[in-house]
Amino acid sequence: MTPDLHSILRGTDLLSSVPTADLEAVAAGSRVRTFRRGQILFTVADGGPRSADAETLEECRLLSVPREVIQDICGRELTAQHALLRSIAANLRRLTEATSDLVFLDLPRRVAKVLLSQPRGEDGLIWPPVSQEELAHQVGGSRPSVNATLRGFERRGWIQVRGRAVTVMQAAALSRFAGT
Repeated sequence: MTPDLHSILRGTDLLSSVPTADLEAVAAGSRVRTFRRGQILFTVADGGPRSADAETLEECRLLSVPREVIQDICGRELTAQHALLRSIAANLRRLTEATSDLVFLDLPRRVAKVLLSQPRGEDGLIWPPVSQEELAHQVGGSRPSVNATLRGFERRGWIQVRGRAVTVMQAAALSRFAGT
């Protein structure tokens, strides 16, 4: 196993504390794959139907780890089991909050929350860029409605939109509006 692959695998929550022999088994059973822009990335861990798709935003190379390798390690290693349970619990909390937002928040407040949850540079620029269509999928709205919401935020000076680039100019005001 190359030192880079070892540090990448060791840097994951799931594999951070498994024995080196198990890390070697993961590396041996894994392979690097190249994905084109727009290609689907994963299937669910239990082999059942996916509840959502993840697709690449641009061409990339990723390490593909077979489900059976992860299941084997989680079946033997308590630390890996705990890491997997923490990940499942975090996803459940995120989905519960998103469902609650769909029920109790109007579209502009949902858009504000999603904008605030995106990774941003010190200048407030959301990176990687998120298209209005992607935002619409995340908030359960239409692209035209999201566009109107973004224009409203821009008029208030809370954000700046330049093509696909969105910069959060006043995070505190956007957060107050979203109720976070």
